[in-house]
Amino acid sequence: MVHRMIWNQTAYFGPGAVDVVPDELTRRGFTKALVVSDQVLVDAGVTARVTDLLDAAGFPYEVFSDVAPNPPIENVQAGVAAFAAAGADVLVAVGGGSPQDTCKAVGIITANPEFADVRSLEGVAATRNPSVPIVAIPTTAGTASETTINYVITDTENQRKFVCVDPHDIPVLAVVDPQMMASAPRALKVATGLDALTHAIEGYVTAGAWELSDLFHLKAVQVIASSLQASADGDADAADRMALAQYVAGMGYSNVGLGLVHAMAHPLGAFYGAPHGVANGILLAPVMAFNAPATGEKYRDVAAAFGVDTSAMPLDEARAAAVGAVARLTADLGNPTRLRDVGATEGDLRALAEAAAADVCAGGNPRPASVDEIEELYRSIL
Repeated sequence: MVHRMIWNQTAYFGPGAVDVVPDELTRRGFTKALVVSDQVLVDAGVTARVTDLLDAAGFPYEVFSDVAPNPPIENVQAGVAAFAAAGADVLVAVGGGSPQDTCKAVGIITANPEFADVRSLEGVAATRNPSVPIVAIPTTAGTASETTINYVITDTENQRKFVCVDPHDIPVLAVVDPQMMASAPRALKVATGLDALTHAIEGYVTAGAWELSDLFHLKAVQVIASSLQASADGDADAADRMALAQYVAGMGYSNVGLGLVHAMAHPLGAFYGAPHGVANGILLAPVMAFNAPATGEKYRDVAAAFGVDTSAMPLDEARAAAVGAVARLTADLGNPTRLRDVGATEGDLRALAEAAAADVCAGGNPRPASVDEIEELYRSIL
């Protein structure tokens, strides 16, 4: 079997890494940037960590901050117009998953205007041209959008989120600076960290997994298991490890896919505006339990990554230990554990299940799941 792996051309890591941005923009021959962020980050002064550097270097830019959580089609279209009006030749994404995903869609549509409706980008779109160059600077340790070929957009009119998978959208430069993540509130660190853990575990057991992706995902699980709680509580060294771990997980899952946790989380965002990481945290342990019979020995590895000695355990017990370790961490972090906590209702379960079954991520799940089975999974954690 032939496997394809795609990553950034260049990435910088560590505290203070963001300082390289002006020199990198100039060295690459760019002349003006559109900085894509959100108003919360602008108001908090996080975006200014980048724009102050651009000001000091005399590098021209404009800021587009009209990005909402679970970014809708309309945000993307407004960003395309803003990029054209600015006369920019590079995009600089400053933010978590929402600004990063918006930026990718803006860059792709600008280079491929026949996809201006945005909806036609769903799945693996036949774009011909690489995105406008993107410099990606994450402010959360979770999505790994800075190294993936994926982005997610919300179609509010049809109450759904859709995944776009396109090698043309990968940023040319990623700058992973934990200091850019330091001011995030604890709840956001928890949610985005659980998103990263979900990427690592789903990527490890997904149908497309292979030896190279397994290296990334298992290492990411190990680091996240030992670092997420301390990072959420403000430990700087743990935050540095989380910043790297979420990127490593992204290097893997971007190339091999995910599974049912993400497929079931996306409708929760579309229906109720549930934060993506919160939804993943609710779903991860229950879906792991559902998938357990189809995961071979891999849950033994996951349990061991959480510090559980599984060497003498029967396989079923080792699998249960992995599920239990994830469930305990989720509870200890204070993430919600029931769907009602994000607004789900009994009457929506069938529609949620149908949307999840149709989601592109569902195809990578190691255990096929029918609409009825997905509905029952939702119901079990309502």
